[in-house]
Amino acid sequence: MKYVICGGSGFIGRELTEYWLQGGHQIIVVGRKQPESQTAAHPGLSFLTWDSLASNPELAEGADALVNLAGSSLSQRWTPSGKKAIMQSRLETVSAVAKLLNALKNRPSVVIQSSAVAIYGTSLQGTYDEASPAHVMDFPSEVVKAWEAAVDEAYKNARVVKLRTGVVLGNESGAFPKMKLPYMLGFGGKIGSGKQWLSWIDLTDIVRLIDFCVQTPGIEGPVNATAPNPVTNETFGRMIGKVYHRPHWFPIPSFLLKAAVGELSEILLEGQRVLPAKALQHGFSFTYPTLQPSLEHLKSE
Repeated sequence: MKYVICGGSGFIGRELTEYWLQGGHQIIVVGRKQPESQTAAHPGLSFLTWDSLASNPELAEGADALVNLAGSSLSQRWTPSGKKAIMQSRLETVSAVAKLLNALKNRPSVVIQSSAVAIYGTSLQGTYDEASPAHVMDFPSEVVKAWEAAVDEAYKNARVVKLRTGVVLGNESGAFPKMKLPYMLGFGGKIGSGKQWLSWIDLTDIVRLIDFCVQTPGIEGPVNATAPNPVTNETFGRMIGKVYHRPHWFPIPSFLLKAAVGELSEILLEGQRVLPAKALQHGFSFTYPTLQPSLEHLKSE
C-alpha cells in the first residue's frame, strides 16, 4: 500500500511512519522542509515538501490513504500572535491537502484528519463520545470547531475520519515527558483541584487506531482517539508516582500555573471525560486500555 503522511516528521507521524514501513508499505512524508539527512532512509520512504507536492501533485498519485497530522502545537504561550499561528497552521494545511486531492486523478479512498477532544469543551461531570455536540467555550474548542468545519468544506468525495485525539503518552515528545518531569525531580503532585479529567491514549494505540481506521471502510466522521479508561489528574499523578517510585505530594496551585504559563494553563486545569465509542463499536482492541500498563510500558522503553 502507498500512504501519504502530512506532518510525518512529528511525534505521532514518526511512529506511524515506522509502523507502516515495518508492514512493508510505501510512505511519502510531507513537511515544510526536507530532513537534513536521509542517508539511512528506508527504501520505501520518501520525503516531499508542501511546495514540491503543490508543483508536482502527480508524485502522490496512487496513494491508498492520506493522513494529515500537520499543525502548530498548542503547547506555546497563547499570545495574540501565537493564537493566530495555531489557527492558521491548521486551516492552511487543510487547504493544502484539499488542493492536492483536487489535483489528483486517482484520489486516496480515505483521508485521516487530525483533530482533538477539545471540541467537546470542558467539564468535571460530563462524559462525551462521538455523538456529543461540539461546545465552544475556550480557545482550544474554538480552534478545533473551526478546524473540523474547514475539513468538512474542503474534503469532498472521500471517506474522511476526523481523529479527535486526547493526550498521547510517549517518551520522545508530547505532553508526557513534561508531566513526568516534576516526579523525576521529587516534586510531583496534583495540578489544581486534581479532579479534572484526563483523556489519554498510548502512542502505540493511536498509531494502531489510525491504521485500523484506514483498513475499516465502515468508519468515517469523528473518531475519539482516547483509551476507554480516562482518569482524573489526581489519579494520573498517583499512578506516575507508583510506577516510577516517586512521591506524589507537592500540589501545584492553579494560580501558580496560570502565572507561569498564562492562558495555556487551561489545558492542564480543565479537561473532559471522553470515551472511544466508535472505535470499540467497530471492534478495535486497545493494547493499553488502562493507565498502569501503559506507564509501565513507557518506563521499560
